[in-house]
Amino acid sequence: MPPETVEVRRSSRRRRTVSAYRDGDKTIVLLPAWLSGEDADEWVSRMLDRLAAKERRRRPTDEALLERAKELSARYLDGEPDPVSVRWVDNQQHRWGSCTPETGTIRISTRLKGLPEWVINYVIIHELVHLLVPSHGPKFWALVEQYPKAERARGFLEGFSAAAHTAPEEC
Repeated sequence: MPPETVEVRRSSRRRRTVSAYRDGDKTIVLLPAWLSGEDADEWVSRMLDRLAAKERRRRPTDEALLERAKELSARYLDGEPDPVSVRWVDNQQHRWGSCTPETGTIRISTRLKGLPEWVINYVIIHELVHLLVPSHGPKFWALVEQYPKAERARGFLEGFSAAAHTAPEEC
């Protein structure tokens, strides 16, 4: 993997703050002009670490997703649904998630990566409940509603779909 390209931009208008963002394949770090070279190097290193940590949080692994599902199952569903695997998939363009109750597998659309955790948790819980109740009947919704942010997350996903100019999606 090639070394990371970092562009440092100094500004006399920037007084106290330091920020950084990704722009394609390079990282831009914005610094106050008055910072010494040594301090600037320290801040660049610190900001690169912060960006990397933020990106790791926004791109959880399949293993982390399975662990998260097990925690949510224990917390909200008495640990009854016990998924065998939970993984990110790229091939779901019209669903946020899906599951196969017979095998205990759950798939979560990668389009959710970067959305708030409580929204992703809702989709995971929705699919966990499907491991117990395959249909969307009253029993299903009663179990889903045990997640305190279920209604809020559904509204978020509906708004997200509307903003993307797509039809409301299913889990």
